[in-house]
Amino acid sequence: MALPNQLCFALVIFLSIFYLSSLPTSAIFLKVNVSLPGHLSKLVENLCNGNVVENRKFCLKALSTPKAIVTRDSTQLGTLIMKLGAVNIKATLNVYDEITKKPGSPQALKALNCCVEAYKYAILSFEMVSSELVEDPQSANYDVAVIGPEIANCEKELIDAKVKNP
Repeated sequence: MALPNQLCFALVIFLSIFYLSSLPTSAIFLKVNVSLPGHLSKLVENLCNGNVVENRKFCLKALSTPKAIVTRDSTQLGTLIMKLGAVNIKATLNVYDEITKKPGSPQALKALNCCVEAYKYAILSFEMVSSELVEDPQSANYDVAVIGPEIANCEKELIDAKVKNP
């Protein structure tokens, strides 16, 4: 893999783990039964102990699934991370969908609808990245990078509307 592709891939992984670590833990592990096994793959260990990962403990916990342990290369691991991200984003989107059905102020409803749209966009981005990692790492890098500002805008809207965390 050429150096620019490795750099793009590292950024995709970093942004994905950073995004996932900002989600509530209950949302992240909603569909994944996680326990730290006695042995992780060297690929997972190397990724989580790399300089781009700030929360190593979270990284190891999030990637201690049977599928992550048996990944053979960084592209497979990246694809798995994107799929995990999409599953967790869908779980968060479902929470927002349920909240929008409850009575609330017009400002809160506007903020929640902003979040619904942001998370729908994030799901599409994570799903696209899974296929782009192999064919076009730079596009994958871009698609992951634009998720952050969308989610940050959602969070800002929630704060401005004084919506309490569910």
